[in-house]
Amino acid sequence: MLEFLNLPKEIYSRFGTIKRARKCFLYTAKGIRLTDLYQEGGRALLGWGGSVFTVLKNVLERGITGSYFTDFSSPCGRERSQLDRAVSALFGDERVAFTFSDKQAALEIGLHFSIQSTSFWKPWNNANVDPRTIDSIVFAPPFPWTSDIYILAVKKDAIKFLALDEEGLKAQIEKFVTRYKAYPGESFLSAPICAALTRSIYDLVKALQEREEKHWFIYDQIISKYWERKGPYLFPKVPESEYQAFVLHCLDCHLVISPDYNQPSIVPFGADKGNFALLKNKPFDF
Repeated sequence: MLEFLNLPKEIYSRFGTIKRARKCFLYTAKGIRLTDLYQEGGRALLGWGGSVFTVLKNVLERGITGSYFTDFSSPCGRERSQLDRAVSALFGDERVAFTFSDKQAALEIGLHFSIQSTSFWKPWNNANVDPRTIDSIVFAPPFPWTSDIYILAVKKDAIKFLALDEEGLKAQIEKFVTRYKAYPGESFLSAPICAALTRSIYDLVKALQEREEKHWFIYDQIISKYWERKGPYLFPKVPESEYQAFVLHCLDCHLVISPDYNQPSIVPFGADKGNFALLKNKPFDF
């Protein structure tokens, strides 16, 4: 199976460097526009570029890039940070946000708050589950950045239930620091990154109200041979033993799909049927 770290090399060997990225498209040095169905494993689900990077640039220009607390990143236990407000708006109840660079660490901390009500969440993938019924939610924000960022959104009531003050909460969390090499407080991210992260979540809130089945099924006639679609997520029908060859075939058809057989590709919002013309005219046999 083609590993993720080889995908950039395969793109480079065919098309050169990526000169620009916009919406669901990657523009290469050789003048070829690639349609991105991988979308950084979902982190570019809302597209490349956009308002998150305008916010990032604006906060960068303020010069608050240090490790101190700001309105965007504040210590747990004080007034709610902007990131707290964003995750509360996303899930429809009052929550406290923690940031991680490790998914497993986020899940471990979430289980500490609520061993019976902790779950990983993906947009448009939990249609039958009301997130307000889940105490601790772990999710990857739709922020296309090179480093992995995971957010743990904990119901404020769950924190109160543990009767932890700020120092007690910090002590509990720090038990995991050595094991996972990650500190989940808001100070883990600088203000510009936190600000962009916050904007990406508000953008997701808006997208959840706008994007629906009619935006995804329009490609079914073309892609149904290769994928089973569930919402915007595409699960391969191609056998795992042939999946690497399929990834490379799609690249030759100017489509970037997930390099990981177990990581679904994503319907490219904003594309059109013509972007699949090469794959349609040059089908992959399996």
